[in-house]
Amino acid sequence: MAEKITSRSDNYSQWYIDIILQAKLADYSPVKGCMVIRPRGYAIWEKIQAVLDGMFKDTGHVNAYFPLLIPESFLKKEAEHIEGFSPELAVVTHAGGELLEEPLILRPTSETIIWSMYKRWIQSYRDLPILINQWANVLRWEKRTRLFLRTTEFLWQEGHTAHETKEEALAETLKMLGVYKQFAEEYMALPVLAGIKSESEKFAGAVDTYAIEAMMQDKKALQAGTSHFLGQNFAKAFDVTFQTRNGSLEPVWASSWGVSTRLVGALIMAHSDDNGLVLPPRLAPTEVVVIPIYKNENKTDVLNYAGGIHEKLKARFRTVFDDDDQNSPGWKFTEWEMLGVPVRVEIGPKDMANGNVMLVRRDTREKKSVKAEQAEAVIQDLLTDIHRNLYNKALKFRNDNTSDIASYKDFTDFFEKDSGFAVAAWCGSRECEAKVKEETKATIRIVPETDPSTLTKGCVVCGSKAQALPVFAKSY
Repeated sequence: MAEKITSRSDNYSQWYIDIILQAKLADYSPVKGCMVIRPRGYAIWEKIQAVLDGMFKDTGHVNAYFPLLIPESFLKKEAEHIEGFSPELAVVTHAGGELLEEPLILRPTSETIIWSMYKRWIQSYRDLPILINQWANVLRWEKRTRLFLRTTEFLWQEGHTAHETKEEALAETLKMLGVYKQFAEEYMALPVLAGIKSESEKFAGAVDTYAIEAMMQDKKALQAGTSHFLGQNFAKAFDVTFQTRNGSLEPVWASSWGVSTRLVGALIMAHSDDNGLVLPPRLAPTEVVVIPIYKNENKTDVLNYAGGIHEKLKARFRTVFDDDDQNSPGWKFTEWEMLGVPVRVEIGPKDMANGNVMLVRRDTREKKSVKAEQAEAVIQDLLTDIHRNLYNKALKFRNDNTSDIASYKDFTDFFEKDSGFAVAAWCGSRECEAKVKEETKATIRIVPETDPSTLTKGCVVCGSKAQALPVFAKSY
């Protein structure tokens, strides 16, 4: 119930956990750092999966599945890759009561085992491109965990593609970044910034990493998706070459890209309020709940009337009919608000007598009485407007909390006092980037494409000539 939720202004972190637990999205597992995704939470993930899977297939990708267990020697073949993941690896050394000849890694990501298979499948340019996606679980031994945002085991998709040319692989990388941006904005109602990561923040083993970044209601950034241009790194590590059109042998070019159950956490933190979960309609497992309000003397009539409304609505919307008589209407209203259903339909004796229904939208809690025969059309418009409102509200919040900053004192004051997104000139050095992280806990989230010759201000840290104008923020 709503009274169990901590206010965002009192303790944002606890508010987030309260919503997850009270909305029955997930729970803590007996295994430290892992979570149990409950049916309501998994239903949201299923909606995310279904939409993204369709978008992937529309762009020519197919699904496959690769083993959970990866030989340790595979990860060692790509030195930068193993170095980046080594602190998070879980290793199997015994199985069947015996010591294994070679330790096996529980996959933190699947590049290495997939590229070992691509070596078998690719001989010629005629075998390219390979456009494979995998829906799977991965395991990273995280020290500090938080439900959905960072857990030891989580669910995700990982795309792994092989190409004939550098240009094709880079185009694929950017295409999938665009798919993620479109999904975030058109389905999650989440405005995102898209761009390249700095060298310090890129994926281990990638030539370049691109990402979409969103601002949460506590003004921190959340990385909502990544797309990596892998160059020929993994092809060289696994000796994956192909015969070119002129007869020579060359290493294959590659990309990889992924999003995870972290997106459920992003939905919660971007849109929800102190009354519970708020879901964008296009990803809500239930779009409409119909709640009859009656007393014993009119119960049958109201239930019949409300049931008829429900039958019409469920043909068009994902609809639930809550005729449970164990709880009061007020309790139900609060409970369905907690669960984040976008539109509530209240139907009592007066509504029935007048041929009306009462519509309540979750995002603003505004009520509107309409004729029963108009309900379908009005609800459709409401769902569209709820999505638009959630997106515009999140965009305004991000814009209101994004600042252009020129001096390092203003920069450090910004992250000490209020925080948000800071746009500031940067010389491109790792030293200045590291100083920012150490002194403010902020990192470079993305580096937009910028012509250095257009930058008139010096690096916010050292004052030397700027090479880029990145977005800095504290992050999850």
